[in-house]
Amino acid sequence: MRVMAQLAMVMNLDKCIGCHTCSVTCKQTWTNRQGTEYVWFNNVETRPGLGYPRRYEDQDKWRGGWRLDRRGRLRLRQGGRLHKLASIFANPVMPTLQDYYEPWTYDYRALTDAPLGEDYPVARPHSLITGRPMAVEWSPNWDDDLGGAPEHAAADPNVERLRKEVGERIRFQYEQSFMFYLPRICEHCLNPACAAACPSGAIYKRAEDGIVLVDQDGCRGWRQCVTGCPYKKIYFNHRTGKAEKCTFCYPRTEVGLPTVCSETCVGRLRYLGVLLYDADRVTAAASVADEHDLYEAQLGVFLDPEDPETRRAAERDGVPHDWIEAARRSPVHALISTYRVALPLHPEYRTLPMVWYIPPLSPVVEEVAAAGHDGEDAGNLFGAIDALRIPVDYLAGLFTAGDPGPVRAALDRLAAMRAHMRAVNLGRDPDPAAAEAVGLDATSIEDLFRLLAIAKYEDRYVIPTAARADAERLEESALPAGCGLDHADGAPDGTDGPFGAGSGRRSLPLVTIETFHGLRRRQNADRPAPPEESSP
Repeated sequence: MRVMAQLAMVMNLDKCIGCHTCSVTCKQTWTNRQGTEYVWFNNVETRPGLGYPRRYEDQDKWRGGWRLDRRGRLRLRQGGRLHKLASIFANPVMPTLQDYYEPWTYDYRALTDAPLGEDYPVARPHSLITGRPMAVEWSPNWDDDLGGAPEHAAADPNVERLRKEVGERIRFQYEQSFMFYLPRICEHCLNPACAAACPSGAIYKRAEDGIVLVDQDGCRGWRQCVTGCPYKKIYFNHRTGKAEKCTFCYPRTEVGLPTVCSETCVGRLRYLGVLLYDADRVTAAASVADEHDLYEAQLGVFLDPEDPETRRAAERDGVPHDWIEAARRSPVHALISTYRVALPLHPEYRTLPMVWYIPPLSPVVEEVAAAGHDGEDAGNLFGAIDALRIPVDYLAGLFTAGDPGPVRAALDRLAAMRAHMRAVNLGRDPDPAAAEAVGLDATSIEDLFRLLAIAKYEDRYVIPTAARADAERLEESALPAGCGLDHADGAPDGTDGPFGAGSGRRSLPLVTIETFHGLRRRQNADRPAPPEESSP
């Protein structure tokens, strides 16, 4: 057993309202520059829908992810070394700009500088790529809120699969039965196909936190990684000639702050935490023959941080103590392994993704309520989940490689939680049979509710700082008194030290953490703080 730690994310789809705040803030932070006009490290898709880029889930066309050869060994779906060598200068299996969208702006001068007249001026769109006038035909959220569903939703690869299995009798009544939003970022997989596909070796997975990054100096712009990624979350910067992707906001997570998309999420649906896993089991878990077993296989890779043997092995393998303690408090571990309500996105790609999702229960509740029944009653909810097979099948196509069992189990737990808490709020005695039916008790159900509904900031984001134990020995607060400061506790007159406000004091944390956190009270105060209160 070789224990490693990874920062992971869970998103509660029941709470996503499709406001795209996460996408906009990510765009402004990471891709608000030339060459990345079409790049969205974070995007929010409406389901059913085509996604971004269009039909990215159709791996028969895009050849992303892994497959098993005749001997049961993992092989890139896009082909081996000879195939990549033959297509290295002209890779045909890659989305074009039209599959993403051609970004545009408007000629606003036509509005502001138009002379007086009887006609209304028009601001025509022109391309941000070529600068020429263009017709807007697609965008990253073109099918938002089922917009254009009669025309486009039939091309959803998951809808096509269900139609082949269920038949034409469902037609578009299926698409009208429910709708939900699916935020997507890079999955930062345990078995990333993008890294294996890169001829330059520029894509790597950091050992300390599992974040997958692109070495901009090493990247040669072959774009094989774009084909290799089944989620199509690697983009080509046409100005720099380099590949770019979601960085999991590592400058923020390194100092204990959540990602930008998590920080600004209106619905507070994202959870960040540490997962301990056995690196020696990764290949075996990704090589399971039956796709329906991939979910359980990946669960088997994760380790229990409460197990003393696991903690001793983690210490032996160099996992910092504060990371082990963070794994014990991790909301991600609780939702994935303890309560088992979170599921991976398309495990059949065999990349072992590390961004998981809690499937939405709201469509079921709304369907029951529309029929004139109590939408929060446990008996009604359990029956509705059984009756509404098509939504469960669609969710299974997204999260469990088509196996409805784990999806059904997760929805049952969420339904039991709703029924239990409804009884509590109404002053009634909850029915213990509902909790026992899903393998939980009253205490665990209330803990799950607390985590999903009313968890505070520090409960949703349990992020240890990077290499804190080593860095504390080097921080400026440990400098001797004679190194540029007259007194060990700081400047003698209470003024700022050489590293900014409040620096030079022995009680300060890291400079980088101070930069983000240290002056929060002074920034929010109504009046300037005295010098002795300016430090954290």
